[in-house]
Order: sequence, then structure tokens, then C-alpha cells
Amino acid sequence: MKKALAVLSVALLAALPAKADITIGLAGPLTGSYASLGDQMRHGTRQAIADINEAGGINGEKLVLREGDDACDPKQAVAVANQMINANVKFVIGHGCSGSSIPASKVYAEENIVMISPVSTNPDLTEAGLTNVFRTCGRDDQEGEVQAKYVLRHFHDKKIAALHDNTAVGRSQAEQFIKNLNAGGVKEVLFDSYTPGEKDYSALVAKLKQHGVQVLAIGGYHVEVGLIARQLKQQGTDIQIIGGDALATQELWSITGAAGEGLLMSFSPDPTKHPETKPIIERMRKAGHEPESYEFYSYAAVQAMAEGIRRAGKDPIKVAAALRREPIQTVIGKIGFNAKGDTIGSSYVIYRWHDGKYVEAGE
Repeated sequence: MKKALAVLSVALLAALPAKADITIGLAGPLTGSYASLGDQMRHGTRQAIADINEAGGINGEKLVLREGDDACDPKQAVAVANQMINANVKFVIGHGCSGSSIPASKVYAEENIVMISPVSTNPDLTEAGLTNVFRTCGRDDQEGEVQAKYVLRHFHDKKIAALHDNTAVGRSQAEQFIKNLNAGGVKEVLFDSYTPGEKDYSALVAKLKQHGVQVLAIGGYHVEVGLIARQLKQQGTDIQIIGGDALATQELWSITGAAGEGLLMSFSPDPTKHPETKPIIERMRKAGHEPESYEFYSYAAVQAMAEGIRRAGKDPIKVAAALRREPIQTVIGKIGFNAKGDTIGSSYVIYRWHDGKYVEAGE
């Protein structure tokens, strides 16, 4: 009888459905000019998934990662989004560039796939009213206000210009800067655009010199901003540059060299100052990797997604609702999401590049 019961127990256990893995998608610029941004997203996402799995997973299930490369291209982003759908992925960390996140978010919305971008700051991403969209970073309107206030405090009597690269995020940041600059009673001497991907910006430098520009706000990515900064120095100009969060990568300094000294940028408060990040930094360094800031925003995006699944199960509609229910403790602090999917109380500070690193510039 005991033997029969043992056989029956084994049979019953074998008949029980096995715990399925939970697939988390990662979508961003893993190749191309802005791959350093994708690298930060990848490192942070992979580390978060490894740590969650080591702690037992989510409700007894492990996380597995599926990566998609959009190369910061809107059309490729849509293709990646459709690949995620075809692979039955319900939860996505990404995308990186706002110009990719915005069209991809609409594709995900049709299938109720939850996406959390750790990087995309264009307000249009969450202003579209899609209930499946979140971000752990701030917004361009917040960033532009902080940049303009700093410039008004320190350079209000200078000739100020703004440039953008015609991308969704670059133009948005430059426009928000000008809006807040004008509201502070200062009119720009030049508002113009440049073409990303070029190597020679000498004509642009000549135009800036012609207008007597002394302070230049640039809405764009680190590659082009780095080249512009270097070429300004090479032509003997001493224009103060201030840029946005896309400059928060060590690759900027590798492009500018000493020409990047004193360059200003806006970014979220330093995540490495949170005590929660210390063990993560130690693990990454032990593995031979020096973490950068957006890795922690990607790590936090995974933590938020995991907590949403823990609260509501694997139904993405319920997960989206659960994310808005109450704040979530993450490596960058406690995050709460509003009805739009923006973080509640997000803020920016100004940093100054010095000797290959960026440090808070102060008031």
C-alpha cells in the first residue's frame, strides 16, 4: 500500500504544471552610435534580473531576458516591438531613445504590454494617455526648467543660444530650455538645429561665433555634443555648453578629452549616493565592470516591473494598475507612478564635467 501511495504521489507531482519562467524584454540601442546608452541599459537590466533570480525569483518563478536592438531608430523600434509581441513577451524594459520609445509604445499598447523606459525623457511618451507606459527617469520639461534656471542665475547677461539635433528628445529639450529662458526675461540670440552623424561641424561653429554666442544649450546625444565641444575648442572659442541627460556617459569624455572640461549637463540626482546601490556597485566591480548612472535607472525599472508582477500576477493589465497603486522601493529610492506613468517627484540637478568625471555643480 505504501509503495502504491508513493507511486501515486510521484504521478500526481508529475502531473502538476511546472512553474513557467517570466520573460522580460529589453529594447534599446545595443548597436550604433548610441550603443553606450544601450550598454548601460543592458548592464543594469541583467544585474537586476540576476539578483532577483538569486533571491528566489518572483512568486517562485525565474526571470529570463530577451533583448532587442532598435539602434535608436524609430522604424527598427517598431520592428523590435513586434518581435517582442511574436515572442509573447508581456513586460519590456525600454526603449532608450525617445524617438524609439514613442512609436514602440503604441505597438505595445495594442497588446497591453507593459513598458518601463529608464531613459526616455520626452513628455510625449506619457502624455499620450497610454495606460501601459511608465518611466523611471524624469521629463524634458523638468530638465529644461532646471537648465534655464541655472543659466539665468549664472549667465543672464551673456549671449545665449540653443541647438538641437531634430530628434524627439533633442528638440524637446532645446524647446523646453528656450521656453523657460524666455519666461525668465532673456531672449536667445540663436535657435538652430544640426544634423546628427556628421563629423565636421565647422560651419556650425562659425555661425555660433558670428552671433557672438557665449552660452550654448544643446539638446542632443553625447556623440555630436562631444564633437561640437571639441571643435569649438579647436577653433579657439570659449563657449559654455550645457546639455541634457544624454551626456551622462563616460564616452562623452573619450570624445572631448580636455575640451570637455567645464561642460555642464542636467541629470537626475546621483543614484550612487543611495545606500541601496552600494552592494550592486560592488558586485559589478567584482565582475570587472564600472557602473554608470543609467544602469541604476534600468535596474530600478526591473525592480518596479518585478514588484508589479509580484503584486498582480502575470496579467499585464493588472500589473500596470498595480504599479500605480503604491510606491516601490528601488535602488534609486522609493518610486511612485502617477496616472500618466511618470515618476512622482522626479528632479534634476546640474553637473559639471571635470577631469573625466561629472560632479554636482551646486547652485
